[in-house]
Amino acid sequence: MNQKTIVVIGNGMVGHKFCEKITDKSDNFKIFVFGEEPRRAYDRVHLSEYFNGKTAEDLSLSHENWYNEKNITLYLGDPVKEIDRDNKTIHSNKGLTLNYDYLVLATGSSAFVPDIPGVDKEGVFVYRTIEDLELIKNYALNAKTGAVLGGGLLGLEAAKALIDLNLEETNVIEFAPRLMPRQIDSTGSLMLQTKLNALGLAIHTNKGTSSIEGTGRIEALKFNDGSELKTDILVISAGIRPRDELAKLCGIEVGTRGGILVNEFMQTSDPSVFAIGECALFNHNIYGLIAPGYEMAEVVAANLCDGNKTFNGFDMSTKLKLIGVDVASFGDPFITEPDSRSILFEDTHKGVYKRINISNDGKYLLGGILIGEAEAYNMLLQTVNNKIALPLTPKT
Repeated sequence: MNQKTIVVIGNGMVGHKFCEKITDKSDNFKIFVFGEEPRRAYDRVHLSEYFNGKTAEDLSLSHENWYNEKNITLYLGDPVKEIDRDNKTIHSNKGLTLNYDYLVLATGSSAFVPDIPGVDKEGVFVYRTIEDLELIKNYALNAKTGAVLGGGLLGLEAAKALIDLNLEETNVIEFAPRLMPRQIDSTGSLMLQTKLNALGLAIHTNKGTSSIEGTGRIEALKFNDGSELKTDILVISAGIRPRDELAKLCGIEVGTRGGILVNEFMQTSDPSVFAIGECALFNHNIYGLIAPGYEMAEVVAANLCDGNKTFNGFDMSTKLKLIGVDVASFGDPFITEPDSRSILFEDTHKGVYKRINISNDGKYLLGGILIGEAEAYNMLLQTVNNKIALPLTPKT
């Protein structure tokens, strides 16, 4: 049987997972991977551990010979610049031209950088790659105070990184009225904020940044309410933008707000081209967590090996330790009366908050939020996902 050629554009966590999956299932493909960065795929989820002494090699998802052992040809530091769909070829930045039978776009996302006056000043960084972390680490050697723009998951990870760099003061600035606005409610956010304050983080919510002040390099942030915050270094972690520019260039359909449109098989508007991970737009959603990206990789690998697997959306429930604090949300964390009833438990002394949302008839768990203590997360998540009937007197 003739070997088919797969070209994978992108060598992040999801692109690497696809390579793992497809080579485990079949050796009937010639696989070529193009990575923009100069290093092998690495663990972005634990990026902040780079500041705890972990090396780039520690974070790597494979050993140096893995690609050779899997018969994968890897081109690092050579992004693909053009896709010719008529001739089924790609052209790389370094002048390589390759034919493909199937193309997998795993281009991921880039950091969203708000259009704030002064954003191009020295001392302003994004938090996405090991190279970014190296720049932050070097600049922080001469900094006393730091700030992070963005109080979501990534922003709090970036704040942890600045704390690990032993700055005298670290601030988090969030435009929304609360931290982690997509995952937790106002009460949970206040509990989390109290715990983070105790660990040395200063939190500023409801803050719109109007400009970045300083002569050449950052010296302060100016806010819409007229207040100012002195800072020597700023890390922007205000969200992501799907990397869909290659798809746009070659006429593959993208969403009006970005993202490469895919069906349940992760096929784009060109059936020979697939998109997986944070660049893919499925049913109006960009999935910013790693687990759905891995599921997408499995779907494409299975179907290229004559399977019949579909992607049907993904449960965005999440449990993590943020700067040592347990935070979890599952099911529908925000549903309220009259559509449900909520059981609340709050212990300000221990820093524990639990919200459990149940159906009006008391039979089913619909979702919830756990701060400071999340041991019951897996059991509660299974109860929601499997629609398991509750006992007569559900408790937190």
